Amino acid sequence: MFIGHYGPSFAAKRVEPAVPLWILFIAVQLLDVFWGIFVLLGVERVRIVPGFTKTNALDLYYMPYTHSLPGALGWALVAGVAYLAASRSRRGGLLVGAAVFSHWPLDLLVHRPDLALYDNAAKVGLGLWDYPLVTLVIESALVLGGLGLCIANTRALKGSARYAMPLFICAALGLQAAMAFGPPPPSDDAMAVTALASYAILAGAIAWLEKAGVPGAKPNEPERPNGYSL
Repeated sequence: MFIGHYGPSFAAKRVEPAVPLWILFIAVQLLDVFWGIFVLLGVERVRIVPGFTKTNALDLYYMPYTHSLPGALGWALVAGVAYLAASRSRRGGLLVGAAVFSHWPLDLLVHRPDLALYDNAAKVGLGLWDYPLVTLVIESALVLGGLGLCIANTRALKGSARYAMPLFICAALGLQAAMAFGPPPPSDDAMAVTALASYAILAGAIAWLEKAGVPGAKPNEPERPNGYSL
């Protein structure tokens, strides 16, 4: 799953508008961010096997530190505590932690059995990657549904961002569809670098769109202090 992961980030933004959307964008992909880093370092491993699934060629056979159930819970706890320490917002910390963990159950829908319940064993996955159209429909519903919830809260998205973000997300969906039916990546390292670059670009773009949409906001100037909300 790729673009569907961003649905929970928009939903969390509706619940707590003070949390920057770019942080939530990183949070929902944090497991994959560390996966990409760990693949490059040789800590976790993936094989490129053309035709492995009908949606992608990734044989994700060893990723216990990022995509096991304990790993996902651990990263969620670390991220939530880190945000709480930085912002002193309990609700923000809980939402950031929940956003990080949301990655695992959503991956459960699409992955083949490669998500470990502990260590690198007892692997689960419902395998919807073998049904490209179903996968695209589910991911579209997740991200557009979350975006709709966010837009419905006028405190969460303001000004031009309310109109620009749907166009941005639709463009990202089109890119994902093209990638799903395109050629496999040339290597595992190339896949990891592409994934990391994609997450950085999307987080940067959403930060710019969110800031550009706030009436009267100046560059690098927050609309209002986050304060110490509970």
